Amino acid sequence: MITTLSGIKAKVDISPEGPTVIIGERINPTGRSKLTAALEQKDWDVIRQEAVLQVEQGATVIDVNVGAAGIDEVALLPQAVEVVSEATGVPICIDTSNPRALEAALKICGGRPLINSTTGEEASMSVILPLAKKYGAAVIGLCQDERGIAHEPELRLEIAQKIVERAKSYGLEDSDVLIDPLVLTVAAETKAGMVTLTTVRMISEKLGLNMTMGTSNVSFGLPNRYLINNNFLAMAIWCGVTAPVVNPGAKELVETLMAADLVMGKDEYASRYLKHYRKTLRQSQS
Repeated sequence: MITTLSGIKAKVDISPEGPTVIIGERINPTGRSKLTAALEQKDWDVIRQEAVLQVEQGATVIDVNVGAAGIDEVALLPQAVEVVSEATGVPICIDTSNPRALEAALKICGGRPLINSTTGEEASMSVILPLAKKYGAAVIGLCQDERGIAHEPELRLEIAQKIVERAKSYGLEDSDVLIDPLVLTVAAETKAGMVTLTTVRMISEKLGLNMTMGTSNVSFGLPNRYLINNNFLAMAIWCGVTAPVVNPGAKELVETLMAADLVMGKDEYASRYLKHYRKTLRQSQS
């Protein structure tokens, strides 16, 4: 199963057999006052620099989210998408819950973007999936529906299947859908990590779909979060996650991702691992 995304200069193939794709998460104003201020002031240099830095750190897709109090998403999201696209050339992951903002961004986005996201709720699928078809985009499907987030892997698998079937009804293919199995914090729910990993394994084995997730939720509220995040990411990749949404500036996390790919046989002759090692070595010596 290969999901192909493209920017105005670069193409990215996401597949279980290929290297794990890093979707850079940092263009998101949630909890980031500097980024929120930059969006309010339309200081595009801040957005541009953040995007370019993430690509330099290893991201090959950039998530763009401008959702914050007082921000006009319909006006600003397409502008932000255009700035990031022109600055980096890589595929864009358009991250919004506002359908009008989403379509405004899709209209101007060059290449083939990724929509983040639809849920398994009919009200969401009936709006987002037609937009994905209309603009030729891929789409992330979240494993939650009208019942909320299921606590059983079997129910999350059921929701993933529902999203894929509805996508097909709008003319999309299996390869156009990435599933997000959803991650809850283990501080509040002891089995949350295992539920997610089991869901990933089941979706991989039964549906063969590409998958994404935001791994940092698993450690929320705990000390030494990087230890939990890094180990969870390696396990998730082993189970079938192919394109996590992460911070490429988290050095140990990226190294964990590279090492996971290496030992799973997804990095021929350790070329990606060694390239990353040499790059970080040069940076440390400069």
